[in-house]
Amino acid sequence: MLPPFFISKVFNMFMSDYQDWLIYNNADIISDGACGPATRDATKEVFVNKDAKGVTEEQLRSLADMADCSYEQLVSVANVESSGSGYDSNGRPKILFERHKFHQITGGEFSTTSYSNSSAGGYNEDSWDKLTNAICTGEIDPAFKSASWGKFQIMGFWYPHMGFTSALEMAFSTTKSEYHHYYLLVGYIRLAGLLPELRQISTDPDDCRPFASGYNGSNYAEGGYHTKIAAEMERLGG
Repeated sequence: MLPPFFISKVFNMFMSDYQDWLIYNNADIISDGACGPATRDATKEVFVNKDAKGVTEEQLRSLADMADCSYEQLVSVANVESSGSGYDSNGRPKILFERHKFHQITGGEFSTTSYSNSSAGGYNEDSWDKLTNAICTGEIDPAFKSASWGKFQIMGFWYPHMGFTSALEMAFSTTKSEYHHYYLLVGYIRLAGLLPELRQISTDPDDCRPFASGYNGSNYAEGGYHTKIAAEMERLGG
Protein backbone atom coordinates (compact mmCIF):
# COMPACT_ATOMS: atom_id res chain seq x y z
CA MET A 1 0.00 0.00 0.00
CA LEU A 2 1.00 3.60 -0.41
CA PRO A 3 1.85 5.37 2.85
CA PRO A 4 -1.30 7.01 4.28
CA PHE A 5 0.00 10.53 3.69
CA PHE A 6 0.23 9.85 -0.07
CA ILE A 7 -3.27 8.42 -0.51
CA SER A 8 -4.92 11.84 -0.84
CA LYS A 9 -2.35 12.95 -3.43
CA VAL A 10 -2.38 10.10 -5.92
CA PHE A 11 -4.91 11.68 -8.28
CA ASN A 12 -3.12 15.05 -8.27
CA MET A 13 0.48 14.18 -7.50
CA PHE A 14 2.94 17.02 -8.02
CA MET A 15 6.57 16.33 -8.78
CA SER A 16 7.59 17.17 -5.20
CA ASP A 17 5.02 14.62 -3.97
CA TYR A 18 6.52 11.99 -6.23
CA GLN A 19 10.02 12.85 -5.09
CA ASP A 20 8.82 12.56 -1.48
CA TRP A 21 7.51 9.10 -2.36
CA LEU A 22 10.88 8.16 -3.84
CA ILE A 23 12.63 9.41 -0.70
CA TYR A 24 10.19 7.44 1.46
CA ASN A 25 11.37 4.39 -0.51
CA ASN A 26 15.02 5.14 0.22
CA ALA A 27 15.99 7.27 -2.78
CA ASP A 28 18.86 9.64 -2.12
CA ILE A 29 17.50 12.76 -3.82
CA ILE A 30 16.21 16.20 -2.93
CA SER A 31 12.51 16.98 -3.16
CA ASP A 32 12.70 20.21 -5.14
CA GLY A 33 9.85 19.75 -7.62
CA ALA A 34 12.25 19.72 -10.58
CA CYS A 35 12.49 16.45 -12.50
CA GLY A 36 15.83 15.68 -14.07
CA PRO A 37 18.43 12.90 -14.25
CA ALA A 38 18.47 12.40 -10.47
CA THR A 39 14.71 11.76 -10.32
CA ARG A 40 14.81 9.52 -13.37
CA ASP A 41 17.70 7.49 -11.94
CA ALA A 42 16.02 7.32 -8.52
CA THR A 43 12.88 5.89 -10.10
CA LYS A 44 14.86 3.12 -11.75
CA GLU A 45 16.69 2.37 -8.50
CA VAL A 46 13.59 2.32 -6.29
CA PHE A 47 11.97 -0.28 -8.54
CA VAL A 48 14.91 -2.70 -8.21
CA ASN A 49 14.47 -5.76 -6.02
CA LYS A 50 17.07 -8.41 -6.75
CA ASP A 51 15.80 -10.46 -3.80
CA ALA A 52 12.18 -10.69 -4.97
CA LYS A 53 10.82 -14.09 -3.98
CA GLY A 54 9.22 -16.47 -6.43
CA VAL A 55 5.61 -17.49 -6.05
CA THR A 56 4.99 -20.57 -3.91
CA GLU A 57 2.63 -23.44 -4.52
CA GLU A 58 0.70 -22.44 -1.40
CA GLN A 59 0.24 -18.92 -2.78
CA LEU A 60 -0.87 -20.26 -6.15
CA ARG A 61 -3.42 -22.54 -4.50
CA SER A 62 -4.73 -19.57 -2.52
CA LEU A 63 -5.12 -17.54 -5.73
CA ALA A 64 -6.85 -20.48 -7.40
CA ASP A 65 -9.29 -20.55 -4.49
CA MET A 66 -9.92 -16.84 -5.02
CA ALA A 67 -10.76 -17.55 -8.66
CA ASP A 68 -12.77 -20.66 -7.74
CA CYS A 69 -10.72 -22.70 -10.19
CA SER A 70 -8.25 -25.52 -9.79
CA TYR A 71 -4.57 -25.05 -9.12
CA GLU A 72 -3.85 -26.80 -12.42
CA GLN A 73 -6.15 -24.50 -14.40
CA LEU A 74 -4.51 -21.36 -13.03
CA VAL A 75 -0.96 -22.62 -13.42
CA SER A 76 -1.59 -23.90 -16.95
CA VAL A 77 -2.78 -20.46 -18.02
CA ALA A 78 0.09 -18.72 -16.21
CA ASN A 79 2.71 -20.96 -17.81
CA VAL A 80 1.35 -20.37 -21.31
CA GLU A 81 0.59 -16.66 -21.00
CA SER A 82 3.92 -15.55 -19.51
CA SER A 83 7.35 -15.34 -21.07
CA GLY A 84 9.78 -16.32 -18.34
CA SER A 85 10.58 -14.21 -15.31
CA GLY A 86 8.62 -11.12 -14.40
CA TYR A 87 11.90 -9.30 -13.68
CA ASP A 88 14.60 -8.01 -16.00
CA SER A 89 18.35 -8.44 -15.63
CA ASN A 90 18.50 -5.34 -13.41
CA GLY A 91 16.00 -6.76 -10.92
CA ARG A 92 13.18 -4.46 -12.00
CA PRO A 93 9.72 -5.70 -13.00
CA LYS A 94 9.48 -6.09 -16.74
CA ILE A 95 7.49 -3.29 -18.35
CA LEU A 96 6.39 -2.21 -21.78
CA PHE A 97 5.69 1.48 -22.14
CA GLU A 98 2.86 2.19 -24.60
CA ARG A 99 3.53 5.61 -26.08
CA HIS A 100 0.11 5.74 -27.78
CA LYS A 101 -1.61 5.25 -24.42
CA PHE A 102 0.30 8.16 -22.90
CA HIS A 103 -0.65 10.23 -25.97
CA GLN A 104 -4.32 9.32 -25.49
CA ILE A 105 -4.41 9.97 -21.75
CA THR A 106 -2.62 13.33 -22.01
CA GLY A 107 -4.46 14.49 -25.15
CA GLY A 108 -1.30 14.47 -27.24
CA GLU A 109 0.21 17.37 -25.30
CA PHE A 110 3.69 15.83 -25.44
CA SER A 111 3.62 14.33 -28.92
CA THR A 112 5.56 13.55 -30.89
CA THR A 113 8.30 12.11 -28.66
CA SER A 114 9.69 8.69 -27.84
CA TYR A 115 7.14 8.39 -25.02
CA SER A 116 4.13 10.10 -26.62
CA ASN A 117 2.90 9.29 -30.10
CA SER A 118 -0.49 8.84 -31.71
CA SER A 119 0.60 5.45 -33.05
CA ALA A 120 1.86 2.40 -31.19
CA GLY A 121 5.47 1.39 -31.67
CA GLY A 122 8.99 2.16 -30.57
CA TYR A 123 9.23 -1.20 -28.88
CA ASN A 124 12.94 -1.42 -29.59
CA GLU A 125 13.49 1.55 -27.26
CA ASP A 126 14.04 1.16 -23.52
CA SER A 127 10.70 1.27 -21.71
CA TRP A 128 12.20 2.46 -18.42
CA ASP A 129 13.73 5.43 -20.21
CA LYS A 130 10.37 6.24 -21.77
CA LEU A 131 8.55 5.85 -18.46
CA THR A 132 10.91 8.12 -16.57
CA ASN A 133 10.87 10.74 -19.32
CA ALA A 134 7.07 10.67 -19.25
CA ILE A 135 7.15 11.10 -15.46
CA CYS A 136 9.32 14.19 -15.93
CA THR A 137 6.54 15.89 -17.88
CA GLY A 138 4.75 16.12 -14.54
CA GLU A 139 2.05 13.71 -15.75
CA ILE A 140 2.98 11.11 -13.17
CA ASP A 141 -0.26 9.14 -12.97
CA PRO A 142 -0.65 8.95 -16.79
CA ALA A 143 2.95 7.75 -17.07
CA PHE A 144 2.36 4.78 -14.76
CA LYS A 145 -0.98 4.06 -16.39
CA SER A 146 0.69 3.83 -19.79
CA ALA A 147 2.99 0.89 -19.03
CA SER A 148 2.18 -2.79 -18.72
CA TRP A 149 3.68 -4.44 -15.67
CA GLY A 150 5.28 -7.69 -14.65
CA LYS A 151 5.17 -11.30 -15.68
CA PHE A 152 1.77 -10.98 -17.34
CA GLN A 153 2.06 -7.40 -18.62
CA ILE A 154 -1.05 -5.92 -17.00
CA MET A 155 -1.64 -2.30 -18.00
CA GLY A 156 -1.36 0.29 -15.28
CA PHE A 157 -4.67 1.90 -16.20
CA TRP A 158 -6.49 -1.19 -14.87
CA TYR A 159 -5.37 -0.37 -11.31
CA PRO A 160 -8.84 0.43 -9.84
CA HIS A 161 -10.09 -3.00 -10.91
CA MET A 162 -7.10 -4.64 -9.20
CA GLY A 163 -7.84 -3.05 -5.83
CA PHE A 164 -5.20 -0.29 -5.86
CA THR A 165 -5.49 3.42 -5.15
CA SER A 166 -3.27 4.44 -8.07
CA ALA A 167 -1.30 3.13 -11.03
CA LEU A 168 1.87 3.90 -9.07
CA GLU A 169 0.77 1.68 -6.21
CA MET A 170 -0.07 -1.16 -8.60
CA ALA A 171 3.24 -0.77 -10.40
CA PHE A 172 5.25 -0.76 -7.19
CA SER A 173 3.50 -3.90 -5.96
CA THR A 174 5.23 -5.85 -8.72
CA THR A 175 8.62 -5.15 -7.12
CA LYS A 176 7.67 -7.01 -3.95
CA SER A 177 7.51 -10.63 -5.10
CA GLU A 178 6.32 -12.82 -7.94
CA TYR A 179 3.09 -13.47 -6.04
CA HIS A 180 1.95 -9.95 -6.86
CA HIS A 181 2.34 -10.63 -10.57
CA TYR A 182 0.02 -13.63 -10.27
CA TYR A 183 -2.37 -11.56 -8.19
CA LEU A 184 -2.63 -9.13 -11.12
CA LEU A 185 -3.20 -12.02 -13.52
CA VAL A 186 -6.17 -13.26 -11.50
CA GLY A 187 -7.47 -9.71 -11.24
CA TYR A 188 -7.26 -9.24 -14.99
CA ILE A 189 -8.99 -12.56 -15.71
CA ARG A 190 -11.81 -11.44 -13.41
CA LEU A 191 -11.94 -8.01 -15.06
CA ALA A 192 -12.11 -9.57 -18.52
CA GLY A 193 -15.07 -11.71 -17.44
CA LEU A 194 -13.14 -14.92 -18.13
CA LEU A 195 -13.53 -16.73 -14.82
CA PRO A 196 -16.18 -19.14 -16.22
CA GLU A 197 -13.91 -19.89 -19.18
CA LEU A 198 -10.95 -20.42 -16.83
CA ARG A 199 -12.96 -22.97 -14.85
CA GLN A 200 -13.84 -24.81 -18.08
CA ILE A 201 -10.20 -25.50 -19.01
CA SER A 202 -9.26 -29.18 -19.24
CA THR A 203 -6.85 -31.48 -21.05
CA ASP A 204 -9.17 -31.22 -24.07
CA PRO A 205 -8.02 -28.33 -26.33
CA ASP A 206 -11.64 -27.61 -27.29
CA ASP A 207 -12.46 -26.88 -23.65
CA CYS A 208 -9.61 -24.36 -23.66
CA ARG A 209 -10.80 -22.46 -26.74
CA PRO A 210 -13.18 -20.05 -24.93
CA PHE A 211 -10.48 -18.88 -22.53
CA ALA A 212 -7.77 -18.71 -25.20
CA SER A 213 -10.05 -16.68 -27.45
CA GLY A 214 -11.10 -14.30 -24.70
CA TYR A 215 -7.58 -13.75 -23.42
CA ASN A 216 -5.61 -13.73 -26.68
CA GLY A 217 -8.16 -12.53 -29.22
CA SER A 218 -9.73 -14.02 -32.31
CA ASN A 219 -6.38 -15.17 -33.72
CA TYR A 220 -5.66 -17.35 -30.68
CA ALA A 221 -5.60 -20.53 -32.79
CA GLU A 222 -2.69 -19.24 -34.86
CA GLY A 223 -0.60 -19.19 -31.71
CA GLY A 224 -2.00 -22.55 -30.61
CA TYR A 225 -2.90 -21.14 -27.19
CA HIS A 226 -5.76 -23.61 -26.65
CA THR A 227 -3.55 -26.61 -27.39
CA LYS A 228 -0.71 -25.25 -25.24
CA ILE A 229 -3.02 -24.75 -22.26
CA ALA A 230 -4.45 -28.26 -22.69
CA ALA A 231 -0.93 -29.70 -22.87
CA GLU A 232 0.01 -27.89 -19.66
CA MET A 233 -3.09 -29.27 -17.97
CA GLU A 234 -2.05 -32.78 -18.96
CA ARG A 235 1.52 -32.22 -17.81
CA LEU A 236 0.27 -31.01 -14.43
CA GLY A 237 -2.11 -33.93 -14.11
CA GLY A 238 -5.19 -31.73 -14.27
